[in-house]
Amino acid sequence: MSLLDTIQSDMYAAMKSGDKHKTGTLRVALSKLKDKKIEKREDLSDVEALKIIQNLVKQRKEAADIYKENGRNDLMENENAELEILNVYLPKMMSEDDLRVLVKKVVEETGASGLSDIGKVMPEVMKQSAGKADGKMAQSIVRELLQ
Repeated sequence: MSLLDTIQSDMYAAMKSGDKHKTGTLRVALSKLKDKKIEKREDLSDVEALKIIQNLVKQRKEAADIYKENGRNDLMENENAELEILNVYLPKMMSEDDLRVLVKKVVEETGASGLSDIGKVMPEVMKQSAGKADGKMAQSIVRELLQ
C-alpha cells in the first residue's frame, strides 16, 4: 500500500470516527499529494510523497514558531497538533550522533576543507540520509566540522 493510499484510508477512518481535526489535516495532505500526481501525470513514488509530507511538516513547524513569537498560543497549538498527525507518516529521523557520523564520512569523501565547501557536502548528506535527516541539524553539523 502506497503512502497516498495509507493517508487516504486513514482520512476515511478519521471521518468515520468523527475526528474533524485529523480529517482536515489529512485532507490537506491528500490534496497536495493528488495535485502533484496530476502535475506529473503518473503515480507518485513513496519517496516523492514523503518529500511532500516533509514539506507540509516544515510548514507547520515554521507557522508554529511564528505564532509562538507573536503570542498566539491557540494557533500554535493547532499547528503542533497537525504536526503530530503528519509526523506519523514520516520515517524515524536520524539521531544527531548518526547524522554526525554521516557528515564526517561525506566530508572525507568530498575532500571538503572549509566553509566554502558546504555546497558540495550538504546535497550529498541529504542524498545519503534518504530523507531521514533534519536539514537544519545537518547544516549546523557541517558548519561545525568545516570551520
